[in-house]
Order: sequence, then C-alpha cells, then structure tokens
Amino acid sequence: MLSRLIPALALSLALHASLLLPDILKREATAVRPALEASLRLPPVRPSLPSDEPLLKNTLPTDKPSPAIKPLPPPPAARAPSPASRTTPRREVEAAQRKLSQHLYYPPEAVARGLEGEVRLILTLSDDGRIVDVGVAASSGHPVLDKAAERAAWAMGRVSWAQSRELILPVIFRLD
Repeated sequence: MLSRLIPALALSLALHASLLLPDILKREATAVRPALEASLRLPPVRPSLPSDEPLLKNTLPTDKPSPAIKPLPPPPAARAPSPASRTTPRREVEAAQRKLSQHLYYPPEAVARGLEGEVRLILTLSDDGRIVDVGVAASSGHPVLDKAAERAAWAMGRVSWAQSRELILPVIFRLD
C-alpha cells in the first residue's frame, strides 16, 4: 500500500506546484513600489500691515460731559405678548410630550447601566405640522438616550395642532 501512496503523493505535489508556481514567480518579478511619502508645508507668511486702529480701545469714561441721550420708546410690536399667546407654546409642548410618550421607550442598554437624563429636542415643523427636522439642543450626556429621544420624535410623524415652526421639546428619562 505504501508503494501506491508515494507515487500519488508525488503526482499531487507536482500538480499543485504547476498551478501555484507561475503566481509565485509573477509576484517576485513585479518591482517593489517605494512607500508613499507625505510632508506638510506651512503657508507662506505674509507681512502684517500696521493698522491705524489700536487693538485695545479706551473704554474708560473721560472728563468730558456726555450729551444726554433719551432712550427711544419700544416699538408697538415689541410689547409683551398677551396671556393667551404665552400659554399657547406651553400647551403645544405638553401636547407634544403626550404624543411623544406613545412612541418613547427606555433603551434596555440604558436601563442596564442605570442611565438617566434630560434631552432637549428642537423640532422643525412644516406648515401642515409634519416634522421636517429633529435636532438635539441639549444632550443628556448619554448618546443612547439622545438617539432614543430622536427616534421617538421622528415616530410622532405629525404635530398638527402646533402653530409654531419650531418647538423645543424636553424629554426626561428617569428610572423608577
């Protein structure tokens, strides 16, 4: 039996060598490329031109009397908003928080790690109340909670009762 194995082994080696040898020779024949080199060049230095204005200005009061300046009365549009318009954004935020609570979930990873926090989202709304953009205005400090709040806001879909174009929405994550 050994007499049959030796020729079979020799034939197998010869066959494999004939298939692999051309690739090995081809790799050795290719020239080795030099390594890439990179260098940084500083930008050309421009001579600084002296300016007529000093860097620091004297803001201390002088002995000269200043002319009396009367403050202008505020324009009519700058008056305080009416009580009804002040409560409208609060109502919008409360309604949005109720709708958000239907889509909000506490990420299991955050529960396991005991993470809590408050995320403040900025919702940009279209004229018909669709949510066009969701951004994090103030992070909770935990990206997991921030992403969960963003996903829930996108899931709300439409905020048809809102009259504002932008809405700041606080999202609170607390473990009980």
